[in-house]
Amino acid sequence: MDRKKAIKRILASAFGVPAVKETISDVSDALQPSTRNAKTLADGVSLKASEQGYKHSVCRWTYSAVPLEKLCEVAIELNIDSIELLNPPDIKKIQQRGLTCAVANSVPLSLTEGFNNPNYHAKLQKDYSQLIPVLVDLGIQNLICFSGNRQGIGDQQGMEQCAIGLDPIVTLAQKHGITLVMELLNSKVDHKDYQCDHTAWGVGLCEKIGSDNFKLLYDIYHMQVMEGDIIATIQKYHPYIAHYHTAGVPGRNEIDQSQELNYPAIMRAIQETGFKGHVAQEFIPTAENKFDSLAKAIELCTLS
Repeated sequence: MDRKKAIKRILASAFGVPAVKETISDVSDALQPSTRNAKTLADGVSLKASEQGYKHSVCRWTYSAVPLEKLCEVAIELNIDSIELLNPPDIKKIQQRGLTCAVANSVPLSLTEGFNNPNYHAKLQKDYSQLIPVLVDLGIQNLICFSGNRQGIGDQQGMEQCAIGLDPIVTLAQKHGITLVMELLNSKVDHKDYQCDHTAWGVGLCEKIGSDNFKLLYDIYHMQVMEGDIIATIQKYHPYIAHYHTAGVPGRNEIDQSQELNYPAIMRAIQETGFKGHVAQEFIPTAENKFDSLAKAIELCTLS
């Protein structure tokens, strides 16, 4: 299951639309193992925000076949304080368990039909204008957005049109203390034709908009696929970054030694920028015990 399909399933469930039938024959056995091993891994990890700076989050869609209540239990066990990419009904559910949502979904969600195309401006502006006050009432600080696919639109033109379309939404977000975060995605493997596919383009858009209430969601996996040079890029552009996502390269799976990124070094670079926000695990687990994979990722991304 890819991210777009998974989030659509979550959206359907949250708003009462019949969900797609699971293809996993025994979700309980495959995706809800005991968290004893995961807890053991987490026990020795220091997660004091005052010492580490950044906080841990996990993306809901990568565990979409797991009941949200179960994922809450695991997050609490692992000292993860956020489950993200949720809609308002699910945000309320996790808040009742003492968790937060570091980044809220845009509703309705589209990665391909974004702010770079004026044909979508009116609808996007209406949807975001209705959603922002709801998120304010829930205490949410970050709301995701997307450039959309190029569809023949040049990079400079796309940047100009994104700025025009986003302007009234950023103004509203600034009024309410919410930050819009545009995600950097790769157009090489996962999201063909997506326009915000290089850090420099996203930074250019941030400078054009000129507001602290518009920043980037720096997806480490996606940017390793597109441009590499992760640590130097973070060091150079960190003032424009409000949030981080992880995953292993290649494959978007576990962030262990089977892939090419050195996540402890990347986390150290993030910490050294003074970042105080969330780093979210967004890898697709392949291990038999999916929660052990999450526990190991949190351990790997925690600095002592």
